[in-house]
Amino acid sequence: MGTTQDTGVNVRLTPAALGKVREFIASEKEMAPDTIGLRIGVLPGGCSGFKYEMSIDEAPASDDLVVEIEGVKLFVDPFSAQYLAGVTVDYVSTMQSSGFSFGNPNATGGCGCGTSFSV
Repeated sequence: MGTTQDTGVNVRLTPAALGKVREFIASEKEMAPDTIGLRIGVLPGGCSGFKYEMSIDEAPASDDLVVEIEGVKLFVDPFSAQYLAGVTVDYVSTMQSSGFSFGNPNATGGCGCGTSFSV
């Protein structure tokens, strides 16, 4: 499992999550391959207080923490970094649905959809 290091950002991506992110990055033909990466963040909102966000971005913002996990660049803003400590991101596919899931050891509550949490 890939783990970030040396930046204070402690996020893990499972092999399944890394594979799916690599697929999404490869499909972005308009973005520069040497700067493109996965943005992962936490925003106020959702049914439990906070929600996760993920997107493929062309480059990091000026204040982002940038880490590399097995060749995948990860962009995290300073606000989100505090809520992502110890989070494991996985990609799960079942007969009913597929998508990224977040295991957050710091969450004190969550919602049924799995994308919102409280601390």
